[in-house]
Amino acid sequence: MKTELFSSAITNRYPLTFLYDLQPITFEPYLIARNRTGKKVIYGRESNSNAIKVFEFDKIYNIKINFSHRFSPIIPILPIYN
Repeated sequence: MKTELFSSAITNRYPLTFLYDLQPITFEPYLIARNRTGKKVIYGRESNSNAIKVFEFDKIYNIKINFSHRFSPIIPILPIYN
């Protein structure tokens, strides 16, 4: 179920809000993958930061998709834009 929600948000460029270790996170998802230990993770950018962060699926709860807003991914090509 989580994978379907995240895949839909990634495809349609919708931001998400969820609880991660009981902390509220507003997030722009980019990629679903597995880390070195084999756990499923999601990569993306928090809305108040330019850094890409990784979140483990096991610690994500209460996922909500924000359908009223769409985002454009920030891809750092040149160092002057970082």
